[in-house]
Amino acid sequence: MSKICQISGKKANNGYSISHSHIRTKKIQNVNLQTKKIWSIEKNNWIKVRISTKALKTLYKSEI
Repeated sequence: MSKICQISGKKANNGYSISHSHIRTKKIQNVNLQTKKIWSIEKNNWIKVRISTKALKTLYKSEI
């Protein structure tokens, strides 16, 4: 499976790791993905989803 959030579509970000002597090396900042089971009202069963923690937080926020 690829490292992409199935709900928000977030994926890895390119960046630089900068040392003390200011030498830049490329690094990848991956998304914080978690595997969660979410209840689907339409299908009336549990769905296993790879979701980022940020999307999970907003999902719980919208339920309340």
